[in-house]
Amino acid sequence: MGVGGWKWGAATAALAMAAALAGPAAAKDVVVHAGHLIDGVTKTTRDNVSILIHDERITAVQAGFVTPAGAEVIDLSHETVLPGLIDCHDHITGNFDGGNPVAEAVTLTSFDAAYLSVGNARRTLEAGFTTIRDVGGDAAVLIPMKHAIAKGEIEGPRMFVAGPPLGPTGGHGDPHNGLDPDLSHPGWADVVVDSPEAARRAVRTLRRQGVDLIKIMPSGGVLSIGDDPSLQLMADDEIKAVVDAAHALGLKVAAHVHGREAINHAISLGVDSIEHGSYADAESYALFKAHGTYLVPTLLVAQTVYDIAKAHPEQLNPSSAAKALAVAPMVQKNLGDAYRAGVKIAFGTDQSLAPHGTNAREFALMVKAGMTPMDAIWAATANAADLIGDTRDIGSVQAGRYADIVAVSGDPLKDITVLEHVAFVMKGGSVFKAGGAPVHPSDAEGPGKPAVGTGDF
Repeated sequence: MGVGGWKWGAATAALAMAAALAGPAAAKDVVVHAGHLIDGVTKTTRDNVSILIHDERITAVQAGFVTPAGAEVIDLSHETVLPGLIDCHDHITGNFDGGNPVAEAVTLTSFDAAYLSVGNARRTLEAGFTTIRDVGGDAAVLIPMKHAIAKGEIEGPRMFVAGPPLGPTGGHGDPHNGLDPDLSHPGWADVVVDSPEAARRAVRTLRRQGVDLIKIMPSGGVLSIGDDPSLQLMADDEIKAVVDAAHALGLKVAAHVHGREAINHAISLGVDSIEHGSYADAESYALFKAHGTYLVPTLLVAQTVYDIAKAHPEQLNPSSAAKALAVAPMVQKNLGDAYRAGVKIAFGTDQSLAPHGTNAREFALMVKAGMTPMDAIWAATANAADLIGDTRDIGSVQAGRYADIVAVSGDPLKDITVLEHVAFVMKGGSVFKAGGAPVHPSDAEGPGKPAVGTGDF
């Protein structure tokens, strides 16, 4: 063995010995002193509260400022503290920079999406969103990204991912739309379902890949080319096949729908959430309530695309610009009507058209549509966790939940826009932002351990 090989072997042995001697990481106790707490459990703000944390979870929430022996104190006694925020409709791999989305569909690769998404994830977390539900993207990028975040290899929100959305030929989500019909890609056909059999197979394949939920496209969309958002394009038997297959595997189904008929059919067939829901009416709201279906209104994307269509229509396909001007105003009206009718609302932005990290702009639009600030916050905490199906871990500040905590200066119940300026972010007991400045938890742990492998010899 040469000298270089001896050094490599010795280093590997030393690392193994160090790991054996070190044992498990030392437990960590933290107490957060919260001046005001909106906890996601009750809709009453609590003052002067201590949140006790052991490692990544909350162990207790106590009245008054207490300091257990040996606990690190985080002083938020002058701030309003909330559960980590949740965006139920995100596209973390999506990036809009005013370029041509059709051209990007055939020029950008999954590697481009992966690298760009690392920054998107960090910005989203720093904005106070400790959990997202990604409802449309490349599963080959999203699932490894979810795992890398969970392992602490990159910084970002906790992720629940759908992978690519399923829909019919020529519908919203068909990757061939707007392109030369002779163009193709190995993965494009996998997301186009034109029969119940194809729908079931697609669901099962996505589950095998590791998705957490399924996204479908029963109606046309706004930004897609050549389809009508007011029409139902996915047949009832195809929708039902997706729902039955997904629910049998323990997966929820999110349905992108604008048109009234498609909304009513999708709800009756058992989807768990309606994304957008632009043309819902009183009959739709009765169905929402009867089936317990959530509405995820996505006001931010509607406002953003409307503004682009008005000021810079050249950045959109002409048909998309026209659809944006017609559909976007209906999204906000629909939220107000649905809210007053008692429909369950979960927070979602359809982030990718607006810059990542600006998710909290959705709150002001929700309040403008008629929601109270508390109910808008509830949509991004308790309701969002319920829609995702993980109220045991996220969505509230109470014992047993992940220590996902954010804080703002000011009172969001008086001015909801303060949530656009989150000053403190903790996810799973690790602080990622403090005093309005980013914090990298890995910095406090010293340099990363050397890689152990076979080298390139």
